Amino acid sequence: MMMTTTETRTKTAWAWVTATVFGVGFFPRGPGTWASLATAVIWYFLARAAHLSTILLAVMTLVAAVVVTLAGIPAASIVEKESGKEDPGHVVIDEVAGQLTALALVPLEAWHVLLAFAFFRFFDIVKPPPVRQLERLHGGLGIMVDDIAAGIYALLAALVVHHWW
Repeated sequence: MMMTTTETRTKTAWAWVTATVFGVGFFPRGPGTWASLATAVIWYFLARAAHLSTILLAVMTLVAAVVVTLAGIPAASIVEKESGKEDPGHVVIDEVAGQLTALALVPLEAWHVLLAFAFFRFFDIVKPPPVRQLERLHGGLGIMVDDIAAGIYALLAALVVHHWW
């Protein structure tokens, strides 16, 4: 008789809900892209509905990015530990923080939002220096800051396009 053991891991609910962005991280294909796209779409419609000044929108977006980052670091650390995987693919809260960073100063026009989304996905995948090096930081900090750096690159690229277009 062959016996199999199943290991039951305790999961910290708030950390899993946060790190996977309400389960988006479990999408079978491209969960990071879906999390980024959801962030961009939600940001666009909330920003349009809020009718904020350009400055206030930028400040509120940066505040949201900081709040997501501060919640994401411990959540990603816990999920990484509980899943037993380093930088697990189902942790997508980092994409939310990075995408918010990429959107912080872009004009509130659909094509600018799409451009910021495309640039963010590009820099998040390619990981030019020092983005790749930031990945080496341990735990949730490493998971989060490389995407924020990619978001900064995306923001700068989008602003350059906006300036010259």
